[in-house]
Amino acid sequence: MLSIEKLSKMIDAVVLDVGETLVNETREYGTWADWLGVPRHTFSAVFGAVISLGMDYRDAFQYFSPGFRLDAERARRVDAGRPEWFGEDDLYSDVRPSMTALRDMGVWVGVAGNQTSRAGELLRKLDLPVDLIATSEDWGASKPDQSFFRALISAAPCEASRIVYVGDRLDNDLKPAKAAGMRTAFIRRGPWGYIWERHPEMAAAADWRMASLAELPALVVEVNRSER
Repeated sequence: MLSIEKLSKMIDAVVLDVGETLVNETREYGTWADWLGVPRHTFSAVFGAVISLGMDYRDAFQYFSPGFRLDAERARRVDAGRPEWFGEDDLYSDVRPSMTALRDMGVWVGVAGNQTSRAGELLRKLDLPVDLIATSEDWGASKPDQSFFRALISAAPCEASRIVYVGDRLDNDLKPAKAAGMRTAFIRRGPWGYIWERHPEMAAAADWRMASLAELPALVVEVNRSER
């Protein structure tokens, strides 16, 4: 699935999205179904239908609880002793090996996504082999807004054109990252990955496509070798 094209500059930094790029969100959305009191299969089906229509994923909650406010419900879950949570078992198996390989090559590795500060704390507790972990709540800016990507570029040790942003979404990840001057890698996994894969805008938005993060170190090696 990986294709390599010679680019004008080397890759010095790789920044990865969180949900369905690093973290398998099956547990997270399953617990939301439980919280709403609906069967997990039913919640998943509605969730998929909502995002396939290009709607905001948060609209899925409205089908089961009209007027649902995600931030308020997150707070209620904390008060009830049932906060959102993920751990080592929720990481995709290719995450640590790929991050380690990139850093061993001297590539700066970051993690940045639309997540709460609590999610950022959970990620930091996993002691991932990365140089940066940041969330939209930390920065006060959310994808796809360009202020998020400006914050990302400011945190990286190189210019935007030497950064590859990796994500599973066309709307939140690839298109705005490219608009900010970065290069992009699409990973096909999770509901967005499979739904977006055949979108007609994908060819222009993704510099590379991957089925696994295990493909990423080889991509960087090949691009950087071609620039020497």
